[in-house]
Amino acid sequence: MNEFRVKIGEDGRVLIPIFCRRQLKLSPGEEIIIKLDNNELHLFSLKQSLRNAQKTVKHYAKNQNLVKKLRQMRQEDSSDE
Repeated sequence: MNEFRVKIGEDGRVLIPIFCRRQLKLSPGEEIIIKLDNNELHLFSLKQSLRNAQKTVKHYAKNQNLVKKLRQMRQEDSSDE
């Protein structure tokens, strides 16, 4: 794990070192997610958060066609109306 020492500006801003921005492929103006966990801050790019969510879904949805299942659920819901 890499650690970097940075300062908090008077307005509360933190500068993310260029090495980190390049590794995460962050561009100026891009939104990130900040997670507070046990008094620690964790920064995630939205792309990384999406990949993590996809990995979780894939783990729990083994051998299932989720698109087909969603279509079936929508058909059932529409037939109930």
